[in-house]
Amino acid sequence: MDRNKINSLDKLLIVCLLSCLSFYVNESKAQDFQFSQYHESPLYLNPAFTGLGKMHRVTLNSRIQWPNLPKAFVTNALAYDYNLDYLSSGFGLMLTRDVAGSGNLGNTNASFLYSYRVPLGNKLVLSTGIQFAYNFTGLNQNGLTLGDQLLDNRGVSFDSELANIQNIQFFDFSGGMLLYSKSLWAGFALHHITEPEMSLIGDSNPLNMKISIHGGIKIPLYRGLKKMDNVSSIAPSFVYKRQGINDQLDIGINWHYDPISAGLWYRGVPFKKTDPNEGLYDRDALVFKFGLMYPDFQVGYSYDFTISEFGGAAGGAHEISIIFDFEAELRKKRKKEFIPCPTF
Repeated sequence: MDRNKINSLDKLLIVCLLSCLSFYVNESKAQDFQFSQYHESPLYLNPAFTGLGKMHRVTLNSRIQWPNLPKAFVTNALAYDYNLDYLSSGFGLMLTRDVAGSGNLGNTNASFLYSYRVPLGNKLVLSTGIQFAYNFTGLNQNGLTLGDQLLDNRGVSFDSELANIQNIQFFDFSGGMLLYSKSLWAGFALHHITEPEMSLIGDSNPLNMKISIHGGIKIPLYRGLKKMDNVSSIAPSFVYKRQGINDQLDIGINWHYDPISAGLWYRGVPFKKTDPNEGLYDRDALVFKFGLMYPDFQVGYSYDFTISEFGGAAGGAHEISIIFDFEAELRKKRKKEFIPCPTF
């Protein structure tokens, strides 16, 4: 297909995207990006997960959303955390990059994370975590095609708001708590506690604080007679998020049989109507996930199948996660101070 030949549907999609972008820059409250595999991006979900791996843990997440549109939304995250078990602490670093739309509206975030663990008897552990971040947000004006350019078929836009757009930088602070045992976990996180300004045109547009609650349980279905035998289990889990006037629920189940892992999640708020007049309910997507899990390495792929009124024309979303979780070979073996956090 010739990319220079844009049919009427393509034009409508582009105009809608540009309208959304204009609304985002001028009026709307900024929202965080998300990962469907929230269970495979623990530091992004809650800083209290920092240092809950074996010793060294490296996590990579990559997401492409709406690939069928003229310009997909791309999100990448790279994280490393270290379990300093004898000091009851975890340390972590995380770098995220999110690029949205044809204008390359981008946000780069560099974070330092710290957690501290307290045993509650022999079966429970309470972990508290904090996150300090520095953000860079900007827009590539050369990549924009505004409405007056499309309607008048010209290469230059005369929109007066272009002169007001500027790149911004700001500090951010988040925190969270997590309670876990060998088979269950429950926690909450508060991101953007200081609600920093996100406006690109100099007016007031704070980034709303995001409140998330999450939990799950790991239920063994079969335990082998020997330690190395295959173990089958299911792990129902959920995460509920609210940011400003927007909220979202992800709920589902993951099945594991060494080394195969598969899962199904539903995204939406059941029984909540987005439009009472038309009887439309808040439903977003079904998430299908497949992965492989080994003692020190795991990889997963998921696909978001859109079930909202937006339909599947945009192409849903593809997501990949890779995790290395290992101990240093040269470290002297010692008794673990804390029980391990269960895997999802």
